[in-house]
Amino acid sequence: MNKKEMYRYLDEISDVLTEASDKIWDYAETAFEEFKSVALLKDIMKRYCFRVEEKSGGIDTAFCAAKGESGPVVGILAEYDALSGLSQKAGASERSEAAPGGNGHGCGHNIFAGGSIGAAIAVAKYMEANSLPGVVKLFGCPGEEGGSGKAFMAREGVFKGLDVSFAWHPMSVNAILDMSALANYQVLYKFKGIASHAAAAPHRGRSALDAVELMNVGVNFLREHVIQEARIHYAITNSGGFSPNVVQPLAEVLYLIRAPKTPQVDEIYKRINKIAQGAAMMTETELEIQFVKACANIVPNKTLSKVMHDNLIEQDLPKYSPEELEFAAKIAGTVLPSESDLLRFMPFNASDARKCAKLLEGKSMCDIVLPFFENAPDALLPASSDVGDVSWNVPTAQVVTSCYAMGTPEHSWQLVSQGRTSLAHKGMMLAAKVMAGTAVDVMEKPDVIKRASDELASRLNGDSYRCAIPLDVKPRPISRL
Repeated sequence: MNKKEMYRYLDEISDVLTEASDKIWDYAETAFEEFKSVALLKDIMKRYCFRVEEKSGGIDTAFCAAKGESGPVVGILAEYDALSGLSQKAGASERSEAAPGGNGHGCGHNIFAGGSIGAAIAVAKYMEANSLPGVVKLFGCPGEEGGSGKAFMAREGVFKGLDVSFAWHPMSVNAILDMSALANYQVLYKFKGIASHAAAAPHRGRSALDAVELMNVGVNFLREHVIQEARIHYAITNSGGFSPNVVQPLAEVLYLIRAPKTPQVDEIYKRINKIAQGAAMMTETELEIQFVKACANIVPNKTLSKVMHDNLIEQDLPKYSPEELEFAAKIAGTVLPSESDLLRFMPFNASDARKCAKLLEGKSMCDIVLPFFENAPDALLPASSDVGDVSWNVPTAQVVTSCYAMGTPEHSWQLVSQGRTSLAHKGMMLAAKVMAGTAVDVMEKPDVIKRASDELASRLNGDSYRCAIPLDVKPRPISRL
């Protein structure tokens, strides 16, 4: 079997991957509650004779499926969690909930899963057909959205023994995701006060909601005094009830703190803790700080990214029907104008970005491959991913493929709508082929593994992975915070 035959094999099993992706879209399960999705994926991997390890890292909805006995060990990462409150009908060009208040795959993790299992199955097929020594491992990674499942798995040593790892992500362009991303902490601040009649005896109450609001005001003032790249977000998860004539005795706020490096996040976290303590003192309420999760910044690896880019440009890009392009254009017409997606991938190459923008002018779907700049400095993606925790442990590369209309914002109803359409399926199959081709290249060329490993060691410069999540913190579903 050669690589082209492997790609044809992937086309032959595309129905399996598409059906899995669509079912996971239907399930729309949020962090650490992806039980149906995991059961489906494990059944598929067993059908293709993979050995399946349950509850990897002690997490109920994590698993590892492996095939092969010895040789280079290649990991492929899969995600499958959805986002709360993003329910949306598939294939609709207007906002229309499928289930009121329900969940939705607003980051495309349903097709993430389909593409990753396809890549792992194809690599195993290639190994068998060519008697190629090696081990391919498909890691089922739950809770990327607000849970950092891979960080918990890395803390427990799940990724030890890998030589390289690969991942992908649905986006609106075809490119190599050769950039870092923001580290983060997620922390829950719980205030406890004293209930009282807000009119007859307000002096006898102590408002937990006042504490939350004062804390938020304090953090808003802090924003001026943190590094430019930092991001601080919050959601009031418990405002104390629906009775304004009761002094609210309980209130909670969930914070997400981001910065390029974990020590920078930790510094901001400690300052926010002081603000929370001050709010508790001002309102004479009690404060409980619960650390929920963290993830590390991504360590790029240009050695692996170059091999992955070579595989991407070898592929035939998807062709779109007039109906698909019409739908993509309707979606594109619903989003607010913004800077080009291309600037994310070419921040130091403005002239190349302009050339690509010219090629894509007037198009709703990306039909080119963005260039890869082997000698460019690392760009910073202003988002976070727990792939970062994997990249600190093993050389890692990621590809993104065009699965959505250009300009589609992540975590939006527009993205959910497109995630169960042929647009997404075509991008998913492209990603599966790129990851599979990259994996077999690495298996057949051990010198690539050596160079990738040396690059990781050079980038870390004597530092080593330290999971920021305290040992006593366990993965928790969003519904149980």
